[in-house]
Amino acid sequence: MRIRTDGDYAYRRDAIERAADFYDCTKTKAVVSACDDVPKFVQASRQVLERDDLTLEQRQEIAKTLSTRAVTFEIESEIVVDTG
Repeated sequence: MRIRTDGDYAYRRDAIERAADFYDCTKTKAVVSACDDVPKFVQASRQVLERDDLTLEQRQEIAKTLSTRAVTFEIESEIVVDTG
């Protein structure tokens, strides 16, 4: 697999190098590690945001903190009034 890092895609080189520094490994291993980790982090984030002991404001703050350029967490609150 090849990842373009020229021209408009130059930002990818920086992202891959940051991942390699973070994981302290080669660029290839960093890409694979990030691909393995992201779905797990997203699932764990969803579990945290669904906790019953958090207020709506706390959930919104956590969602904002965990959101990135590629993954956005949004908290919705539904209010239903039954008059019948």
